Amino acid sequence: MIASLGLAELVAAATLIGLNAYVLLGGADYGGGVWDLLASGPRKRRQRALVAEAIGPIWEANHVWLIIVVVLLFTCFPAAFARLAITLHIPLSLMLIGIVLRGSAFTFRSHYGPGHDAEREEGPSQRWGRVFASASVGTPMLLGLCVGALASGALPVPGRAGFAATFVRPWLTPFGLGVGALTLALFAFLAGVYLTVEAQEPALREDFRRRALGAAGAVFVAAFGTLGLAHLGAPPMGRSLTTAPWAPALHLATGAAAVAAIWALWRRHYRLARVAAAAQVSLILWGWALAQYPYLIPPDLTIRAAAAPRITLVLVLWALVIGGLVLFPSLVYLLRVFKREPARS
Repeated sequence: MIASLGLAELVAAATLIGLNAYVLLGGADYGGGVWDLLASGPRKRRQRALVAEAIGPIWEANHVWLIIVVVLLFTCFPAAFARLAITLHIPLSLMLIGIVLRGSAFTFRSHYGPGHDAEREEGPSQRWGRVFASASVGTPMLLGLCVGALASGALPVPGRAGFAATFVRPWLTPFGLGVGALTLALFAFLAGVYLTVEAQEPALREDFRRRALGAAGAVFVAAFGTLGLAHLGAPPMGRSLTTAPWAPALHLATGAAAVAAIWALWRRHYRLARVAAAAQVSLILWGWALAQYPYLIPPDLTIRAAAAPRITLVLVLWALVIGGLVLFPSLVYLLRVFKREPARS
């Protein structure tokens, strides 16, 4: 099958793989911010400490996937990148601000440390914690708004309509808000599942098990709500997701992964739940890509029409192969160093 694909499709697939990795790794970091915001009960401080401990060593490394996606887009699909960057500059700029605020707040909160505010009702650590959590909620919503605008096929060619029609209406829609809510629910679900594996204390593990099960319910509601909104706000996407030949198999596989994740959480098989949750989220992402294929920006800009010259695609594919020989062992080593289970005495 790979041999039958063109170079443009191969680079587009590589871009989607990078986005998939960012969703599974960076997305879980955003979900950790959601649970930081919603920390409650007698173990509230320990819940937030676990979130910080889980994402602290790797959250900066996880952004490498977003960088790869952006570089592949503007290098290999410049026409698509130009339209996206212009028509979606408002949510993309807000998203960038959220990424910067979130990272800065996380660093500043870690600098002050929980003990810094131990005798204060309101201290710098708590204020920066609120900024971190708020940015962790808002940024996934903005990402979902951008994906919803792209999937809806409503992105106009810049310069052919007024300001509101070009820069606001394409993304500020009920369907876009539905995709934003689904994105946030998926990230919170991933984080809840991952944190059940990270937790060493049984009580904390139970806290995040309950949160993950609650997030699974939110994903179910958001997914079906968004599918319904797709028929109104993105009819081609809605039709593809319900009537395409591959649609039944996709929904069956996604549903099976969701049921497996919930069953594994219920029975406290946390590592199995992590694999199933990652599979569920990945299938949802690839379902969007299949429903949109062969368009990068529906309904007029296909993958091949937006592609850069052949020599650019060839060089980029070689760069990905060579870079992967450095990147993947480095990330594996990073995870082995910081995610190694502590020795039991």
